Amino acid sequence: MKEGNRELTPGLYVVSTPIGNLEDITQRALNVLAQVDLIACEDTRRTGILLKHFRIGNRLISYHEYNKLRRTPEILTVLKQGKAVALVSDAGTPGISDPGFYLIRVAIGEGVRVFPVPGASALLAALVVSGLPANRFAFEGFLPKREGRRRKRLTALVNESRTMVFYESAYRLGGFLEDINEIFGDRKIVVCRELTKRYEEVVRGTVCEVLEQIKGRDLKGEIVVVVAGYEE
Repeated sequence: MKEGNRELTPGLYVVSTPIGNLEDITQRALNVLAQVDLIACEDTRRTGILLKHFRIGNRLISYHEYNKLRRTPEILTVLKQGKAVALVSDAGTPGISDPGFYLIRVAIGEGVRVFPVPGASALLAALVVSGLPANRFAFEGFLPKREGRRRKRLTALVNESRTMVFYESAYRLGGFLEDINEIFGDRKIVVCRELTKRYEEVVRGTVCEVLEQIKGRDLKGEIVVVVAGYEE
């Protein structure tokens, strides 16, 4: 197998895929997806659409939060046979707020080589368009769904001076921002929705200003919230 002009070394390839716009995939990612022996993905239907668009035919198996304990030994068996496996998430870079982290960690523990195939990331896309300091930042991902646990986590971050990045679902966004306002105060924030997609939207302002802008709206899609750090 070859990756471009190089032989494709056996191992686990952590492949970033587009978060919306299919043109954001890299040529290297396409080469790897076409040449590995197996592709482990969160949703075979979604990844299948991506592969079909680029006319790639390859073997897919599902790998997600609910089957990772069962699937991991199966994938390790393939890897230990000296073969190459690609790991992809539904969108963006695997291992960040998704079950891919489990497979990566186990593979490393078993002495399997792990190769990054960089590309799109909702985290970085939101951070760079936010206009908030990006030289130092703290990624918090999804906070706990339960209100008490979520508020406890936010309280622990009150004095965090770095820009903070959170993932949140559209239907919980209002409650999340109200908690931010109560615990952090009316700080500058940026809400990014559906980045790189048709209905991409970036809303900037203080927490109260953003709450007013989204008031009464039926928001849908993927949400990334960037919050200014604490200042003395």
